[in-house]
Amino acid sequence: MSPLPEAVPFFSQWETPDMTLAVLADGAEAALRRDPLWQGSGAESLDEYAVWAANICGMACLKMILATRGEIVPTIELAKRCTGYGGYAVNEDSIKGLIYAPFVTFVKAEFGLEAQVMTNVATSDIPAILGRSRFFIVSVSSAIRWPEREPPSKGGHLVLVTAASDEGFRFHNPSGHTSATQANAVLAPADFDRFFANRGIAVTI
Repeated sequence: MSPLPEAVPFFSQWETPDMTLAVLADGAEAALRRDPLWQGSGAESLDEYAVWAANICGMACLKMILATRGEIVPTIELAKRCTGYGGYAVNEDSIKGLIYAPFVTFVKAEFGLEAQVMTNVATSDIPAILGRSRFFIVSVSSAIRWPEREPPSKGGHLVLVTAASDEGFRFHNPSGHTSATQANAVLAPADFDRFFANRGIAVTI
């Protein structure tokens, strides 16, 4: 993989990054009510944080992208702003998203980012996509944190791919459970393919 032109900051979708295993064990809302750093999320209350944080992997990816140019915006603030463009469907029982097309409109209008929804993407296409765009937010199974395991399905979680070649893909995983599976995780293309849902959003800053 060619070196990145500059380091890409990592942010978890939880304000306390090492809470992933607690979230998996106890459920997001129960575990995240114990997050002592929740106020950094931009949520107005602990209740709001606990409801939103399990749904903001895409906003964590966006936060990382913005941070490369020195902008730090809290994840739940981003999520609520994105909701105004239709990027999330919020009702009393659930939050659904990220919805890709409204996200593209949101990041262009609010931050001047160029973004493109991409579907039917082969894993082998990703190096060329990153040759044209700085970042690729991709849909993968959240089980990518355990690359030695077979995922139950593909998709449902978003990670930020920052570099790719025929030898390996480097990515930030907002819900990684260890330092090695959070920032600058690396997988061989064949391993990445087992988790990749063949869709994502290419982003240029």
